[in-house]
Amino acid sequence: MKMPERAVPALPATDRRRWFSLVVLAMGLSMIVVDGTIVSVALPAIIRALQLDLSDALWINGVYSVVFAALLLTSGRLGDRLGRRRLFVAGVVVFVAGSLVAALARDAQALIAARIVQGVGGACILPATLSTVNAIFRGRDRVVAFAVWGAVISGMAAVGPLLGGWLTTAFTWPWIFLVNLPIGVLILAGALLVVPETRAGIAAPGLDLVGPLLSTLGFGAVIFALIEGGTFGWWRPHAALQLPGFIWPATAPIAPIPVIGAIGLLSLGLFILWERHLARRGRSAILDLRLFRIATFSWGNLTALCVAIGEFGLLLVLPLFLVNILGLTTLGAGLVLAAMALGAFGAGAAARHVAARLGGPRVVVLGLAIEMGALVFAALLLGPRVSPVLVAVLLVGYGAGLGLASAQLTGTVLADIPVEQSGQGSATQSAVRQLGAALGTAVLGAVLAVALARDLPAQLDAVPGIPPAAAQQIAATTRDSVGSVIPVLRAEGGQGRLGAADPAAAAALSAGFAQATRTTLFAAAIFLLLGLLFSTRLLARANASAAVAHPAAAPP
Repeated sequence: MKMPERAVPALPATDRRRWFSLVVLAMGLSMIVVDGTIVSVALPAIIRALQLDLSDALWINGVYSVVFAALLLTSGRLGDRLGRRRLFVAGVVVFVAGSLVAALARDAQALIAARIVQGVGGACILPATLSTVNAIFRGRDRVVAFAVWGAVISGMAAVGPLLGGWLTTAFTWPWIFLVNLPIGVLILAGALLVVPETRAGIAAPGLDLVGPLLSTLGFGAVIFALIEGGTFGWWRPHAALQLPGFIWPATAPIAPIPVIGAIGLLSLGLFILWERHLARRGRSAILDLRLFRIATFSWGNLTALCVAIGEFGLLLVLPLFLVNILGLTTLGAGLVLAAMALGAFGAGAAARHVAARLGGPRVVVLGLAIEMGALVFAALLLGPRVSPVLVAVLLVGYGAGLGLASAQLTGTVLADIPVEQSGQGSATQSAVRQLGAALGTAVLGAVLAVALARDLPAQLDAVPGIPPAAAQQIAATTRDSVGSVIPVLRAEGGQGRLGAADPAAAAALSAGFAQATRTTLFAAAIFLLLGLLFSTRLLARANASAAVAHPAAAPP
């Protein structure tokens, strides 16, 4: 059953303003997508400058996506009610303000707060771009517009590390945020000049306030548990947790993490029940669960979730490895990671032509298979002496798969969604992608932390001449600094804290960090394998839908 909404008609097919609008919307999308990945390559420099630990680093990298995902459904619905261009403009203003605060931050807390503000702005921008594209384009033009949108998502995510590496090396890390200020001004001017206002007339009464609170609490609590598990203990307490007006003591029988995680899962369960309750009563809800009865939408979103987890987990761990283990500069690491953008843009541009022969769902399956293969090879070959050129070549392959899959996934997921529900559909899909980004940082960050705690002491134990207490301390310091101690120890060359054992210790720590990186990449590959399996179901359901709609043209 469709939502009782009426869509604003698309602009006439002869109106060239649509394509100028697409350029402006793509610029806004590029700004927020780049900001989701630009921090990754600058993270080693930020860790050193602000004296961060692993938990701080994960929050700075991940809180943007957490807030993004938690607010997307709400903002998508607000855009349907208030106007999508209006929401887009408001989002750009908030995002630019958050960028300015981030550039001025001088400690972890201020930077995390600024990233939260950026996440709020991004959550307003992204659904407004996709639902506007869905509203103003029709037929073959919509296919092209969706391909552009998907290519921007995949390609600009890969451009972020290159831009971050250049800005951090040529200037300083605050410039990865300051660059958003002039870009934001251009986007605002373009939006006011060429982007049309669209909205859906929502007849369902009421405004869902409980749903956003439950979804935000649920997502936030689950991500908090995943990121902070290593700090406070997964089951037995490691440290006291201080909350406003409350302290969870280190002497408690269990750690706070399982309790917080359970609260998050319970909140998400209540969120689903609440949205169903609103739908049964015919009241306005931020998430129309009936959309998930559409098989291509359900399987496509599961596929997108796994793709995002794998991609953002990769972008978390590889810059740390390239800078701290291979000794590259931030710019050098950005250049290696830019190989992914090269593959993504090339494949994204070709995806439409490949899809014309194979069909969009088959291109998604092909792209995911290429992604997973490249990632598995990278995990097998990674080591302290691996050539950065080889890593770049593998990332070209990974980016090609990502470009093929992402460019066609958007249109495939929304293909069977009625136009009048485009705001709901696009916001839901965008939320799933951002949830995957947050989970990629949190889950694979947790995998990295556990692997470092296992592999660093194991490698140091084999080094003679290091007292056990010193080995334990240096392993813990390396883990907490996410590897930034290793270049310092390597540079001391026998004149540092471990004396003549410095070079051997640095080599052992490098080997341990490389092993932990391989473990994390294998974990990311598992998520891509799940995405590949889900994409085969997407292909089957898309073929079934095509057979019903066009029996003579359906594939055999």
